[in-house]
Amino acid sequence: MDARIASARQRIEIYRAGVATGGLANCPIRNVVQNIFGKWSSLLLMALAEKPYRFGELRRLVPDISQRMLTETLRDLQRDGYVHREVFPTKPPSVEYSLTDLGRSMYDSLHHLLMWAENNFEHVRDARQKFDAEDA
Repeated sequence: MDARIASARQRIEIYRAGVATGGLANCPIRNVVQNIFGKWSSLLLMALAEKPYRFGELRRLVPDISQRMLTETLRDLQRDGYVHREVFPTKPPSVEYSLTDLGRSMYDSLHHLLMWAENNFEHVRDARQKFDAEDA
């Protein structure tokens, strides 16, 4: 499908109509983006864009994440092809995570959104506070 021709409405209708292929459950946009924007994924991708990290280094870098969530998030990113996991034959074995070519190409686009979020955090926070105050 040519994204330049189809409007958002048309694309959503096409995805929804694809009942034989799972409908909106197989929407390429939802399907691909859901793991990228997980609670911890963007922080981990941002770190791995700088350099490869060992598991323990990532755990110390993002101390709020539990070991279980770090493992699950890295596995999800690995499953989607963004992250490469390399095991080194040391005693005990050490594991290093890095971005794949696909991960780097995706991060090039994600980086702009992450910088926008950082630059506009205060505006979004203020808008939320204003909304919540008016809604109360």
